[in-house]
Amino acid sequence: MISTVLVANRGEIACRVFRTCRELGISTVAVYSDADADALHVREADTAVRLPGAAPSETYLRGDLVVKAALAAGADAVHPGYGFLSENAGFARAVTDAGLVWIGPPPEAIEAMASKTRAKELLGVEPLTDVTASDLPVLVKAAAGGGGRGMRIVRELSALPEELRAASAEAASAFGDGEVFVEPYVENGRHVEVQLLCDTHGTVWALGTRDCSLQRRHQKVIEEAPAPGLPAALEASLLDTAVRAAKAVGYVGAGTVEFLVKDGRAHFLEMNTRLQVEHPVTEEVYGVDLVALQLAVAEGRELPPAPPAASGHAIEARLYAEDPAREWAPQTGVLHRFEVPREGRVRVDTGYVSGDAVGVHYDPMLAKVVVHAPTRAEAARKLAHALERARIHGPATNRELLVASLRHSEYASERRLDTGFYERNLTALTAPAEGEEYAATAAALAEASINRSRFGGSWRNVPSQDQARAYGDHEVRYRPSRAGGYEVTAPEGIRVVSAAPDRVRLEVAGVVRDFDVARYGDTVHVGPYRLTLRPRFPDPADQREPGSLLAPMPGTVVRVADGLAVGDRVAAGQPLLWLEAMKMEHRVTAPASGTLTALHAAPGRQVEVGALLAVVQADLAQADVSTEAQEDQTA
Repeated sequence: MISTVLVANRGEIACRVFRTCRELGISTVAVYSDADADALHVREADTAVRLPGAAPSETYLRGDLVVKAALAAGADAVHPGYGFLSENAGFARAVTDAGLVWIGPPPEAIEAMASKTRAKELLGVEPLTDVTASDLPVLVKAAAGGGGRGMRIVRELSALPEELRAASAEAASAFGDGEVFVEPYVENGRHVEVQLLCDTHGTVWALGTRDCSLQRRHQKVIEEAPAPGLPAALEASLLDTAVRAAKAVGYVGAGTVEFLVKDGRAHFLEMNTRLQVEHPVTEEVYGVDLVALQLAVAEGRELPPAPPAASGHAIEARLYAEDPAREWAPQTGVLHRFEVPREGRVRVDTGYVSGDAVGVHYDPMLAKVVVHAPTRAEAARKLAHALERARIHGPATNRELLVASLRHSEYASERRLDTGFYERNLTALTAPAEGEEYAATAAALAEASINRSRFGGSWRNVPSQDQARAYGDHEVRYRPSRAGGYEVTAPEGIRVVSAAPDRVRLEVAGVVRDFDVARYGDTVHVGPYRLTLRPRFPDPADQREPGSLLAPMPGTVVRVADGLAVGDRVAAGQPLLWLEAMKMEHRVTAPASGTLTALHAAPGRQVEVGALLAVVQADLAQADVSTEAQEDQTA
């Protein structure tokens, strides 16, 4: 029997495994980097061992240090979670060689399936080797790991060498393995997968299907089980293929076989030899605890001949600290308040609580919010409602995008449930939320009430002119009334019922609404809305010369284009440097053709958001065009 488990991971998945261990009476050990010293998974573990450093390559990817930590803490088993070393056969062998129980598949199965190139060979699918123009578009993909890291879509043959290099660098940083390969890119297919669970006695469970088609940057955003609308024959074929793949390699433990489905045909993608991020939707539909079953299998116990019957529908939304309207830029900062309502079987798997900080070193996922209901429509409605009522004060998140996605007609009707969903709909999904102007009004009046309180409530001389405050794109104009309240002149049609520093009540078209207001510097949270105060007078220090390239997020400069130097001619769209933030690589390109007049970036340099990286002085003709375009927009 297993008595103590070390989880070779961090954040949400470590907390998830610890929860099951506590329920089973198993002690837990966390490992942590210096950046994670105060993280929730460290606080929740019975004991913890430090891995010196902050970068994954120094800490969570150091299998030798993790094994030493397990032995030092007295653990007798290691659970890898997902990502990092979870699909590393060498790490699995090191664990077992140290006399520890590996809670995962045999190293031989990992070698056969965790490397996507070898998995495809096993199933008779050949990767592309000599890519020609007729093969385009293609997908460059990491052979190890997942989560969208080390993946690039290539539509022009000339771009292939650079994308191979970039994908390899990102894969090496995330998984410790820079091997990549090329395969045909299936445009706008459905991402469908099969959950497997296998024991050491030959029993193989296929726990139905999941649909993970709503993705950004090849990372899943919304997942659900079962995959809706699959023809019975196609579903049976997917399940059969997955079972055959598991049996072919003597698979043991939890694993997932992934496919792209288009025009009624399934294309094998890969087998993930680990627990998936989206495993909760399968747990909810089948009423099982996959982590508990992993532990049982690792102890040598036999599974029942068949899994429980499926019931209802489950949907999971990944809540990220990122800004979808700014190319999904990761966000950092303190989570001043982080509360998701859990009434009605709303499940929240997270590695954060109120007061925790989101740093730059790791994935920006804050939580997975999961619901189960009798039908898909009921599950989507319940999940959107829970997310809408969540209070998330701090960095920008994708919460509004998730709510809008779950309520979008394409998603609700299943008409075009495919990987192109966000490419088609992102502009509409990131438009200002309905009612945001009223939230801005509430923010302005809450601030006004603070100022009124500061002066002791004395308004002997009521200003005759409107007062103004601007939040984002919304300008609010109001004036104090002699009755002690406020009159709003813009936006129109608003009557102020009451206003206090933390709560404002407004009436619009006969409907009264309450707004809770919380301020953190220039950021104001009004109910589900996150607003930024626009300064009345821009700070001259914030003014940058035209062509300035600023860091879109905090991160590390990992590369500058070969030979790039001040004075060089650059072309519009030319890659100049690369930033790594939260395990993803972000390319910074020239905004126009011209001359590089300043370069402040160097490999290894840590930069904060807004830091000046470089300056490109545009050619005069382009500068004139840009000026004319700006004048046209303001006319």
